[in-house]
Amino acid sequence: MIAIDLPTPGAEPAEAPVLSRHWSDDEPWLLRNYVHRNGYQGLKVALQMAPDDVIDMVKASGLRGRGGAGFPVGTKWSFIPQREERPKPHYLVVNADESEPGTCKDMPLMLATPHMLVEGVIIAAYAIRARHAFIYVRGEVASVIRRLRDAVAEAYEIGVLGKNIFGSGFDLDLVVHAGAGAYICGEETALLDSLEGRRGQPRLRPPFPASEGLYASPTVVNNVESIASVPAILRNGVDWFREMGTEKSPGFTLYSLSGHVTRPGQYEAPLGITLRELLERAGGMRAGHELKFWTPGGSSTPMFTAEHLDVPLDYEGVAEAGSMLGTKAIQLFDETTCVVRAVLRWTEFYKHESCGKCTPCREGTYWLVQILQRIEDGTGTQADIDLLAETTGNVVGKSFCALGDGAGSPITSSLQYFRDEYDAHLTGGCPFDPALSTVFANGGSA
Repeated sequence: MIAIDLPTPGAEPAEAPVLSRHWSDDEPWLLRNYVHRNGYQGLKVALQMAPDDVIDMVKASGLRGRGGAGFPVGTKWSFIPQREERPKPHYLVVNADESEPGTCKDMPLMLATPHMLVEGVIIAAYAIRARHAFIYVRGEVASVIRRLRDAVAEAYEIGVLGKNIFGSGFDLDLVVHAGAGAYICGEETALLDSLEGRRGQPRLRPPFPASEGLYASPTVVNNVESIASVPAILRNGVDWFREMGTEKSPGFTLYSLSGHVTRPGQYEAPLGITLRELLERAGGMRAGHELKFWTPGGSSTPMFTAEHLDVPLDYEGVAEAGSMLGTKAIQLFDETTCVVRAVLRWTEFYKHESCGKCTPCREGTYWLVQILQRIEDGTGTQADIDLLAETTGNVVGKSFCALGDGAGSPITSSLQYFRDEYDAHLTGGCPFDPALSTVFANGGSA
């Protein structure tokens, strides 16, 4: 049995990194090492509080969902009906189906510190009065699944999972579920259908998961990073958490930097940092090249250009500039990249991942690929660019779920910022193709 003593309030510095602080330590995934670094201290604090008080604390912290939409976590928990006449079982589901292009923050978190997620799950389940919880992971990431299941087994061994946790009378069972792998299962209701053994497709709402989710019972679905952020809040308090980030987007988060950057990787920072500051940490763009365009939250968010380097990367700042913070998957592209080709690749992805449930997405993404392909290979006309904009408008806002909106975001934003590049393709194909242009030889100018 490993002893877990109460923490000293305010013992941790109010600065990032928090989630990734021990990623480079020796075997940080082991229970003994996690406990040595204040592990399961937040759980002990939570179990000394009433469940509603835990929800109120998370509400007061201002923690917002780290999976895309940025909805307040505590508010989401409070939607669960707590005093039904005929109560149904409550469920907590962690969305670990990380599949947004450019996003890779949840997987390293679960590999390096799986107990941080397990502790957050127990606290969240206690708060919403759930006795069963699930972590839904992509089946392709076998190493993550093994690491999580080992951590869950360790948690059962020391009594932080199972019956009468820490003598509180609270019971919880946690299952790590391997999904078959589908982008659509990142949508919470499609994930629930998959978890129930059906084909992953989004559900009609209402009813919402808070009232009828998993097995038609009240359910909370949260992202990995959202849940993993909870133990530190319980350990150190609301004021500590709010010292980081901005007033409306407090706290710390993980930014995924990939593409034409010197040191791609995961960078933890307070919300509100700018890309200019993140690039300094990452060594800037690759040597000899300049930033051309980038995505603030994955390919399903409208792209930005070098003019947006100083936009605060929080939910309000990015929205005001015309995009979404999303999963904070920052993909960076330099001047050698063809915008049309990049948008075509993204659109091919969304076409492939469309679940086929609704006509606008199923048919629309197919035709968007056909039009973009004609423009990219030089056989398109001006009418194709107009048709591209029109077809995108028939998909965005008209699909059953947000996949259609995400498929349209790179198209609409690229037409806004790089219309001249689309026009250049109409006179003989992609100007960035070495067979058609000397673009690479002259530094990237088409």
